[in-house]
This record gives sequence, structure tokens and C-alpha cells, in this order.
Amino acid sequence: MSAPSADTTIRLPDDMRAWIEEVTGATVTYADRQAGGGRKEAWFVDVHDVGTTRALFLRWDQGDPAAVGDPWTVRREAEVYRALRDTPVPVAQFLAMHPTRQAMLATRVYGRNWFSHITDPDEAESTAKDFITHLAALHRLDPVALGIDVPGVAGLDPTRSVPDLAVAQIDEMEAIIAFRGGEPDPIVALALTWLRANVPDYDGPTVLVQGDTGPGNFMYADGRVTAVVDWELAHFGDPMDDIAWLTLRAVQEPFTDLDARLAEYEKLSGHRLDYDRVRYYRVLGEAKIRVMSHGQSAADRGNRPGEGGDPGAGLIFGQLHRRLCAEALADVMGLDFESPRVAEPPAPTELDTLYDVVLGQMRHVITPRITDGFASQRIKGLARVIKYLASAQRLGAVYAADELAELEVLLGDRPASVEEGRRAVARANAAGRVDTADALRVLYAGIQRDNELLRDASGALADRHYHRLPR
Repeated sequence: MSAPSADTTIRLPDDMRAWIEEVTGATVTYADRQAGGGRKEAWFVDVHDVGTTRALFLRWDQGDPAAVGDPWTVRREAEVYRALRDTPVPVAQFLAMHPTRQAMLATRVYGRNWFSHITDPDEAESTAKDFITHLAALHRLDPVALGIDVPGVAGLDPTRSVPDLAVAQIDEMEAIIAFRGGEPDPIVALALTWLRANVPDYDGPTVLVQGDTGPGNFMYADGRVTAVVDWELAHFGDPMDDIAWLTLRAVQEPFTDLDARLAEYEKLSGHRLDYDRVRYYRVLGEAKIRVMSHGQSAADRGNRPGEGGDPGAGLIFGQLHRRLCAEALADVMGLDFESPRVAEPPAPTELDTLYDVVLGQMRHVITPRITDGFASQRIKGLARVIKYLASAQRLGAVYAADELAELEVLLGDRPASVEEGRRAVARANAAGRVDTADALRVLYAGIQRDNELLRDASGALADRHYHRLPR
């Protein structure tokens, strides 16, 4: 978490500022929201007292988790930070949890978090190796001795078996879907049905799983990890669950020689790598990512006051993880599908020219004049949305016609829309009327077409895939 700018900006609401001053016994002299922070807001805060300035970090969810059935709360995360405070795993020092709000205050750790920003290969390898030592150390901790206490969260009960803890994760996701209402993303519905029927029969030791672990969720400096961050998905379970997450995050930010890093993990942790279980937890992790946003559109997440969503990021990462969920499910089932036909784009129209003008203005006129990092991130996200809208305007109808024809063959009737057809496939699979492999084949073809519509907005992510695991 790098140092703030030299100004004295304070953008926190007065009551939050007062709470920070109360628990620290110091005066807030700087507070500014940062880009990133995942689903929760990230704030840099400086407090000053008797000639000493302390750099703090505020993790804040301004929404109400109870209103959306979200079990992955800041309060739950704070309990994990407390438990790890005196362990070999480097984490920010937990300072306080707000008595009524979902807000946690911790020390601010020096370093950067975007692994892809490392330009020196030697520094990248050194940093990656150091992270592996900390992941192995995490998985060597005695889960019972950690004393984590979050009532009502089955996934944080270290006395349960690993298979039971895997089922608890599936139960947690299905509870969110039921609470928010509506049908899940069809590929998620397919995945959840398969996951429940194929829980690995593993009777090995339970570990504390960070969840969402890997590049992007640790801080680093000078070739070393300074802190492991983002523990909202932490739970007890299978060590291969975290290995699956590591390979997942390595899709977004390539993580040096992954095979070498996994071999180092096996040696340091004492946990034998089981690639079939890694494949299982890849599907589970991808399903969880999609369930997090169930019932919330990209536009909703971007426009709700205080939530801090980025509609552009929601589009491209939502598509990335829908595709990776399908690919992970195909991999664990041993299936291989051909790519669908990609239509030739029609001749440009006046609308296409207008999209180009808007994007050009945003890139060359507006963005260079923005000095605020948070605002700059958002304008880039909006540019991604416009790129998608331009592509959908040109190719959306062509791709929809192709997919409707495929859905009609599988279902026996032509659905009223692509969305309804995809949901009908998931329902037919759950009822046993359509084989999982056939359902996945058709759904994946549609997801690949969506990938083409988002290609310009996604950039390199459009062609990223999971690292191939040995069989």
C-alpha cells in the first residue's frame, strides 16, 4: 500500500473520521479512497499525534451485507486478521472493528500489489517464491489453535471434515442465490449441480484457506512479500482449494513459472499436490466469483452511491470468469470443444463512427486531463463499456441467431431469446433431461461468442486460459 500524495485531502464522512480518531487517539490528517480494493472500499488514512504520523488502512463496505445475503463480510475478515496477527504469515496489524458498520482499521503496509507491474524477471521470481513460502506457512498452521470465532459460519468450523467443508461452500453459494432470488447464471447452475455430485473424498488435514489467493492479493517490495491481503473469502478446508485459487489469479496476472512454484509449495508445505482436486476447486472458485454478483448487474454495481463498482471491470471480469468456469468444468470432466463460428463483421455504419469519436475524445482529450487516480480508473472502465456496446451493436444480432439455432437443436424448441434458452439448458440439465457434456458444449459456444463481443474491451484477458495441469 504505497504512500499517499502530499496533500491534506480528507474525504471521509465526519462520523467515520470521528470513530478513527476515537480508536487511535490521534487526529486524522489525510483520508482518501483508493482505486481497487475488490468488492470493499479501500482508504488510505493518516493520523497525527504528538509529532508522530501513522499510516493506516481502512477497509469499508458501505452496503448492508444482511440486505443481500452476503456472508463474506468485513467483520468476518477482521476475525481472520486477528487470528493471524502472531503467526508467520505477514498481514497488516488489525487495530479496530467499527461497532456498527462493516469497517475495519489496520496498519498500512508499505509495498505495491499489482504483480504485473514488476519489470525485472529476477524480482518477479524472487517475489513469487517468497509468496509461496508464506502460502506454505499458512497451510502448516494448526486451524484449531487459531481460535477463529465467527458464529453461524459453517466454513469456519475447523472440526468438520474437508468434504463437509466443501459442501458448506456449495451450501453458502446456493443460500445466496435463494436469498436474492432469480435463477443463477446458467454456467453456474451447471457447475453447482456437478460440484455437489463430485465432492472429492479426501480425508487429509484441514487448513486455513485464504481463498482468492495469489498475485494481486499480496503486497510486495524489493523482491519480498510485505503482507498478504484480502481475507474476506477465508475458510477452513482443502489445501488444494488455495492452489486452485492461485492458478485462477495467475490467469489475470501471470505468476512466473507456475509449475516450479507449485513444486516449491509441495516441498515447503508438506501437502502433496493432487491435480484432480485442484481441478475440482477451480470449478468451485469460479462458481463462487459468479455467485458474488448474482442478482446485481454491472450497471447496478457501478451506479450505487458509495459501493464503488466499476461497470467496465464488471463486464470484462464477469465474462472472463464465466468463460473460465466453463473451461474449468470441461477440464475436470475431460472434455474438449471446438470454437464456434465467428461471423465476419458487417460494414461500418454511422453509429460505429460515433462510437469511435466518443472513444477518441475520452482517450485523447478527457483522460490526459484527469489527475485523480480513482477518477482515471473509472473513465477507463467506462471506455470499456463503450467498446462493448460498439461491438454488440455490430455483431450481437448475428451471434444471437447462431446461438438460437444451436439451442433449438439441443432443446427441441426454439427459445424466445438467447438468455431464456441458456436458462432452459441449465434447468433441463438439473432435471436430468440434458446430459452435462451436451449442456456444457452449447453453453460454452455462447460464452465464446460473448468473448468475441468483449474482445476489444478485454484486451489480453480475451485470450487468457488456465495453466494446464498434469494428468
